[in-house]
Amino acid sequence: MHRRRRRPRWAAAAAAGLLLAGGATLVAARDPDPAPVRIAAADGARTDGARTADGARPAATGGTPSTAPPSSSTAQAGLSPPVRLVIARIGVDAPVRGVGLNPDGTVEVPSLDRPDQVGWYQGGPAPGQVGPAVLLGHYDTHKGPAVFHKLPGLHPGDRIEVGREDGSTLAYRVRELRQFAKDAFPTELVYGDTAGPQLRLITCGGTLAGNGHYTDNIIVFADSLP
Repeated sequence: MHRRRRRPRWAAAAAAGLLLAGGATLVAARDPDPAPVRIAAADGARTDGARTADGARPAATGGTPSTAPPSSSTAQAGLSPPVRLVIARIGVDAPVRGVGLNPDGTVEVPSLDRPDQVGWYQGGPAPGQVGPAVLLGHYDTHKGPAVFHKLPGLHPGDRIEVGREDGSTLAYRVRELRQFAKDAFPTELVYGDTAGPQLRLITCGGTLAGNGHYTDNIIVFADSLP
C-alpha cells in the first residue's frame, strides 16, 4: 500500500504564511500599468508556467496550504546560517538574513527599505541541511527593481551560491522554474520532503492587482552540488 510521506509541521505554517502574504514579495510597482511578469522563454522552454532542464513536464500538484500554527521546536542547533546569496547570471550578490512569521501568520520579509536584502525562512531547513531551504526576495518596490527582479530570467543549469556565517560556500544548480497563482500555492512541491539539500527562491510574478500585489509567485527549484 502506498504510504504518503508526512510533511514537516513547519511546512504547513510557512506555506500558509506565503499564501496569506499574497504580495509580500512585492508591494508597489514603478509604473501604473506594468507588463505581466512571466518566466522568460528560451530555446526548448515552455511558457505555460514551467521550465525544466530536460523539457519534461513536471508532475501536477495540488497545494491548498494548511493554516496550522507554526512549530515552536524546529531544531536549528549546529547550523551555520546563510549570510550571502550570489547568482552570477542575473547579477545578484545580496545579503541574507533570517526571517520568521508575523503575528498574523504571514511570512516575514525584508523591509522595503532594504530591497537588496534576501530573507531566509529560518523555521525550515537551512542551506546545507536535508530538505528545502527557502529564500524570499522582493521583485520590485516603488523605488525601482529589487533583489529578485531578474529571477524570472534564470535558466535550468544556472549556478547559485550561498555563503554561510562560518565562511563556507554552498553551490546549487537550477533545476526548474515554475509560476503559480498565489491562491494555488504548491505547498507540497515547495515544502515537501526531499532526499537531499535543495533550495527554493521565491518572488512575485503575474500581473499587478488592484491591491498593489502581484497575482502569482515565481519559484526557482535548485539542487545541491557536490
